[in-house]
Amino acid sequence: MKRKKVAVVFGGRSGEHVVSLRSAASVMDAIDKEKYEIIPVGITREGAWFTGPDAWLALWENRPPREAGAAVVITDPNRPGLLVQSALSPSEWFYQPLDIVFPVLHGTYGEDGTIQGLFEMAGLPYVGSGVLASSVAMDKVVMKTLFKENELPVARFIYFYRWEWNGNEHSWLARVTEEIGMPCFVKPANLGSSVGITKVRTADKLVAAVEEALLYDDKVIVETFLEGREIECSVLGDLEPYTSRPGEVIPCNEFYDYRAKYIDDRSELVIPVELGENLENRVRDYSARAFKAIEASGLARVDFFVNTLTETVTLIEINTIPGFTSISMYPKLWEASGINYEDLVGRLLELAECRFQRRRSLMVSPPE
Repeated sequence: MKRKKVAVVFGGRSGEHVVSLRSAASVMDAIDKEKYEIIPVGITREGAWFTGPDAWLALWENRPPREAGAAVVITDPNRPGLLVQSALSPSEWFYQPLDIVFPVLHGTYGEDGTIQGLFEMAGLPYVGSGVLASSVAMDKVVMKTLFKENELPVARFIYFYRWEWNGNEHSWLARVTEEIGMPCFVKPANLGSSVGITKVRTADKLVAAVEEALLYDDKVIVETFLEGREIECSVLGDLEPYTSRPGEVIPCNEFYDYRAKYIDDRSELVIPVELGENLENRVRDYSARAFKAIEASGLARVDFFVNTLTETVTLIEINTIPGFTSISMYPKLWEASGINYEDLVGRLLELAECRFQRRRSLMVSPPE
């Protein structure tokens, strides 16, 4: 049987560049080599694309590739693939056909709908959510608004834009104090990995927290602080998603910030976590409903605060391309639920092709 060519895309222009490389290494190792031929595609921190045998190693070692050439996605659905520059003869370019894409890109320009739109234009099946779900999940305000519309429990929040804040700081500070209270979380509305997030305990620290968030986005969201355990649940599927057993993150810092996630390496994952039947069922139900609310597909990890004393469950966010190393929460939860890493990768590739075929059957214009 002829092997299908799957492009694994990694790196990218985000603060999660290195995390993406780690995830991609695990994915490429797990892909069934009898069914698929892997085409590694790297994206530098500056946004340059290239493909070839040393694409991953070049990014990992932060050096120019020696056996890979520049690559451009061909936006012709009748000829899906890449236009690739020869690594040996830079004046020569050749066509690299593709059957499917596995984007392993976290955060900006990878998880926010931008690259998904490129694959849609190119007529390429790809793993994960489409343009709408990806962009919605990246914007915390739009995401939480949709959750509320679908009667899912979210923390109290307000938001404002840079141009609303400038010159009106005192009025916004008063609103935060009155409507949200202390302590609270101040976050950029569009960013991942807890970058730019500050836990604010007293009102005199609010201005600095907002200015920190505005370094990363033009929109800021302020949420009430919640007492509880950080619980996560994995989702797999398309129109009818399946949920895993939940797990718990016990952060080494005061909350699960960027350092706790990627630098200090002292946070603990409890997989699976025993919450009791009632709370576990609610977490899993809310996870599936959140997945459907944003019209996600393929995979997602849904994060919660769960207070076991009051038995309250609050939905924090949904991540459409969660960390995917072999020891990341998303695959580990599925392993605890009966699906090993290799089978999980295979199912995601199959789901991507099924979604593509389903959507391709739709008409794009009325008959003449």
